[in-house]
Amino acid sequence: MKADLLFYRFVQLILRGFSRLFWRLTIEGRENIPAEGAFVLAPVHRSNVDTALAATITTRRMHFMGKASMWKFGFGVLWNALGAYPVHRGAADREALRKTADVITTGEAVVIFPEGTRQSGPEVQALFDGAAYIATKMGVPIVPVGIGGSEKAMPKGAKFIHPTKVHIVVGPPLEPPRPEDGKRTSRRAVHELTEQLHTEIQKLFDQAQATVTGASSSRS
Repeated sequence: MKADLLFYRFVQLILRGFSRLFWRLTIEGRENIPAEGAFVLAPVHRSNVDTALAATITTRRMHFMGKASMWKFGFGVLWNALGAYPVHRGAADREALRKTADVITTGEAVVIFPEGTRQSGPEVQALFDGAAYIATKMGVPIVPVGIGGSEKAMPKGAKFIHPTKVHIVVGPPLEPPRPEDGKRTSRRAVHELTEQLHTEIQKLFDQAQATVTGASSSRS
């Protein structure tokens, strides 16, 4: 475990340095990341580089759900060391949910992209309830994140990354509803938290995109 953590720190250091140089990465709102305790990080999703960018937001170790296909061809050891674990899309993956709960139980953070797959454009699409469900079930906050510029950095279908400005905005944590004594949190409460998360991510995404657009205009 210690070796895995050292490897994670090493890769994180490389990602942070590369992102600052290649994408002129700036991050706003780092103070909103909990200093201790488990939480769910919920970023907007526009590019394959979003996972790497999410790892640069905090020095704390992050854990990620990844497509099961990423574990092919012997890459499983690498992804496991980086805190990732596989999820089978298109079905209720009980193993992935169990693993997520295990991570949160240890007091660490997990990244869940609530839009599911990569999307495109300035509008945050309808969110899945997964992030809100996990946060509510485990009683941990959700930290919403807007990432501006990552779609240009590596658009859907692109094989290579491009040098462009990327800006991340981290919002204040959203606290999950607390169930009444002896009662489970209702689906309605989870859905309402998802709607609140959607509103916050859209606001942060707009802010991040505006910063990227402003930076591009000032350079032209």
